[in-house]
Amino acid sequence: METRSLVTIADMSKEKIMYLLEMAQEFEKNTNRKILDGKVVATLFFEPSTRTRLSFETAANRLGARVIGFADPKITSGTKGETLKDTIMMVSNYADIICMRHFLEGAARYASEIAPIPIVNAGDGANQHPSQTLLDLYTIYQTQGTLENLNIYMVGDLKYGRTVHSLLMAMRHFNPTFHFIAPDELKMPDEYKDYCQRMGIKYTEHKDFNTEIIKDADILYMTRVQKERFTDLMEYERVKDVYILKKDMLEGCRDNMKILHPLPRVNEIAYDVDESPKAYYFQQAKNGLYARQAIICDCLGISLDDVKNDPTILK
Repeated sequence: METRSLVTIADMSKEKIMYLLEMAQEFEKNTNRKILDGKVVATLFFEPSTRTRLSFETAANRLGARVIGFADPKITSGTKGETLKDTIMMVSNYADIICMRHFLEGAARYASEIAPIPIVNAGDGANQHPSQTLLDLYTIYQTQGTLENLNIYMVGDLKYGRTVHSLLMAMRHFNPTFHFIAPDELKMPDEYKDYCQRMGIKYTEHKDFNTEIIKDADILYMTRVQKERFTDLMEYERVKDVYILKKDMLEGCRDNMKILHPLPRVNEIAYDVDESPKAYYFQQAKNGLYARQAIICDCLGISLDDVKNDPTILK
């Protein structure tokens, strides 16, 4: 049975991306509606999450849906040996759509192939995070007025950072120039650099992180070093504090430059950076609500026209 799942950003056309961003814009105008009245949204989080899970659940609640699910797999039948397949098939009996985060790469793809209802990938291992990518694109468009011809600097954990992997693939439509700033242990994997070459995406790699390197950035995309992905904690200790953005590093940067971060941060952005008008990561997180409202509605077959003409808007 064909469903309207969102598993990866890699297959999404430019037109589809802009369509979803326009839908998110409609939800930003008014988040409180009853357009999903009678629907049930399941959030299955096999891995810890704060922003992603809460924004999906808030998106569903503000649109009138009911929410079921779990934030801790230890309280599920998975601890008794239930397979992912059986969990997905069971929850499909109760819900209209499943938003799922899983620690295994490819888990969302597998779920989408067996489930009779749409699956939204809320992150699968170090692979993809398409809903984060859409809110990132919305934020970039919101702050720059365009997605075209931008200089995007990605800093930190580019090896395990699924958000940077997804964003890289989504930006292929918009002629970006990427700058990858990472130590050797965390550099952008070859498969994504090969992807850039196949798609004609310009990129440069750096190991240094200073004012001179970042002065031409339109978007400075910071990431945390993901301790949970390391099997060698000594290696984590060696690289966790390699790049720390400090407020004085922003002097001489472009006026339009904005600092993004998928959060949570650990210590890669100093707290005094929060005071800078270039800091935009908390607004970015807020945009997750609008982007995920658009994703849920699209996966459930609700069109942009339905949203624009929605008679259920609550004042």
